[in-house]
Amino acid sequence: MFQLGKTIVSEDIIEKDFVCNLSACKGACCIEGEAGAPVTVEETRILEDIYPAVKPFLRSEGIAAIEAQGTFIKTKDGELETPLVEGKECAYVTFTDKGIASCGIEDAYNAGKIDAVARGFKKPISCHLYPVRVKDFGLFAAVNYHKWPICNDACTLGKELKVPVYKFVKEALIRKFGKNWYAELEKVASKL
Repeated sequence: MFQLGKTIVSEDIIEKDFVCNLSACKGACCIEGEAGAPVTVEETRILEDIYPAVKPFLRSEGIAAIEAQGTFIKTKDGELETPLVEGKECAYVTFTDKGIASCGIEDAYNAGKIDAVARGFKKPISCHLYPVRVKDFGLFAAVNYHKWPICNDACTLGKELKVPVYKFVKEALIRKFGKNWYAELEKVASKL
């Protein structure tokens, strides 16, 4: 672990390799698990604002889940998350004709439908950062690599292509922490 500003960073994000391999996993991270994607308080407001623009990109099951549960949910533990469809996939998930999971929010963003409304909101930062997870502790944030067996193919592809986690999620890390933070991360990486 090392410190960068107000973050404590796991060396795994530098030492481990990762590149999503959607042809192998089919976007399982949007489908598997027991919870929706974590969202911030600010993101809950954005989800409410952009829902009308995102709705045309969603499946009927996702729309039904969102209209029944809301654009986000608050768990018993007080965590904020995207709603699920019948306790399974994220309500915002869409599927390509090849059965690969995609994000309806990102689809709307890529189509230019939400950029002006949401100030460049591509999708929840927790999704954009994955496999990096950030836990805020008030005075500092922990930045860790999350290893999940459904992503084994991504680890294999990352190793083949020699792409460390921090480079794979560069855009998201800059979105979360800024260009200066990322530049400092690159300096640390060059010394390891």
